[in-house]
Amino acid sequence: MKIVFIGPFGLQPKGTMSARALPLAKALVDKGHTVTVLIPPWDDSGRSGQTWEEDGVQVVNVVLPPGVPLLFYILLTRTLIARALALQPDAIHLFKPKAYAGLAHLVLWWLRRLGAISVRLVVDSDDWEQAWNEISPYSAAQKKLFTWQERWGLRRADVVTAASRALEKLATAHRPDKQSGVFYLPNGFSEDRSPNFSLETQSGGLTPQTVREKWDLGQAPTILLYSRFVEFRLERIVTLAQRVAKHLPETRWLIVGRGLQGEETKLAAQLAEAGLDKERVHFTGWLPVEQLPACFEAADAAIFPYDDTLINRTKCSVKLIDLLAAGLPVVADAVGQNCEYIEHNVSGILIPAEDDDAFAEAVVDLLQSPDKRHKLGQTAAHRIRQDFNWSNLSQVVERAYR
Repeated sequence: MKIVFIGPFGLQPKGTMSARALPLAKALVDKGHTVTVLIPPWDDSGRSGQTWEEDGVQVVNVVLPPGVPLLFYILLTRTLIARALALQPDAIHLFKPKAYAGLAHLVLWWLRRLGAISVRLVVDSDDWEQAWNEISPYSAAQKKLFTWQERWGLRRADVVTAASRALEKLATAHRPDKQSGVFYLPNGFSEDRSPNFSLETQSGGLTPQTVREKWDLGQAPTILLYSRFVEFRLERIVTLAQRVAKHLPETRWLIVGRGLQGEETKLAAQLAEAGLDKERVHFTGWLPVEQLPACFEAADAAIFPYDDTLINRTKCSVKLIDLLAAGLPVVADAVGQNCEYIEHNVSGILIPAEDDDAFAEAVVDLLQSPDKRHKLGQTAAHRIRQDFNWSNLSQVVERAYR
């Protein structure tokens, strides 16, 4: 089967795509399919026109048109559609029902309705646009357009792949005239994001020991927070750090990540104001993927706070998958997709949503129970790698393409 992926994936520093599209494409190639990924390299114009092959997947960065606003969108959509149809695919999988992918879906749908093409159109939903509108920097007009695109795209697609159980329900509700066609396709484990980086040459010079040395963790019990800081109120981290410190004052915090709007700086200020100085809390900032395993291994446990919001209920966090696959025992709010990835007291700890007392208590208990940490971590790694690997998940997509 010939398949084309279209979507506003965005490029990470090393030219790889989102942790959803590329591993899925590779898994499909392993099953004998031909997959081409078309990317509008909006976040790195230097890649315009570049192509390469990655584990059998053809990656094409389409040529970006002149940057005249309206003309840019029209020409880019035309380019994506022309490149896709030239490959004569059996299915076109459009990642996100908005922006360029949404425009391409609209035109392809009309072309098929007019009888010009017969390709199967599949839309992937990995977040809920109406929820993102609450925190996105888009203009009011853009938000209105994206919301309309989402509703239209979910309704008109032949089938929909949904990244979370909540999205599955929402997508189904938006397809009242269709009796089926929504496939639950959570994010999965990828070896590309969780390789063995035990060698310093692979991890940018970082090992668990050098992580502890670089960020002055010593031999103290260490809690990891790996985040973009949009899933929770910053005050919750301050509260958790204070309550853990009352029971285990020697505990250190390693906070990995960078916020979209400097949230890590705000959090650092709040922690300092609460008396949690730099000796206890250490921020690494953004780190490349290859350095993450050393940080994970250096920590004793991880927290994954998730406020009970619509956006969190619909999300499907790759960061949580990374933590669990690394064998870290995780304490998380029982919100949305967290409850799919973590089996309470088996592969992690789930806490009633936003119950900071219970959260702190669970973290303290975990730090004081090395055997429990080991058991939870080992089970988590096994479960993620077995039940949520992309090879198995790709079977869901194969059914969607038929």
